[in-house]
Amino acid sequence: MQHKPVALLAGAAVLSALVLSAPVSAQQRDPAYAAARAAGQVGEKTDGFLGYPVPPSAEIRKLAEDINIKRRDVYAQKAAAQKATIDDYGFTSGCQLILATVPGEKYQAPDGSWRTRTGEPPLRDNKCP
Repeated sequence: MQHKPVALLAGAAVLSALVLSAPVSAQQRDPAYAAARAAGQVGEKTDGFLGYPVPPSAEIRKLAEDINIKRRDVYAQKAAAQKATIDDYGFTSGCQLILATVPGEKYQAPDGSWRTRTGEPPLRDNKCP
């Protein structure tokens, strides 16, 4: 997948204020989501969606799928406004969401492996803004 620099830079500028504030703040209010994230049952993927570092239960899968549907809707709206693709916007969102993880949370490294965030910055794709 080719990532447009304009979409990445434009997306990065709006992500902190728009994408991150809406879906993440809503997700953090959900105790089930917070517990799944803290337990390493869900993590941030490089494409901007939640993934499963370990095989999920039906409840965790439903929770993550619901959040991913909401994220996709936000990405579609923002991508259209930025004249970018959903994939490009999702990638930029993934960069920011991975950066926003805290120690102990899971995230997907550029090679596709799952990592646990430490006190060090997370490994991110070199195309991340």
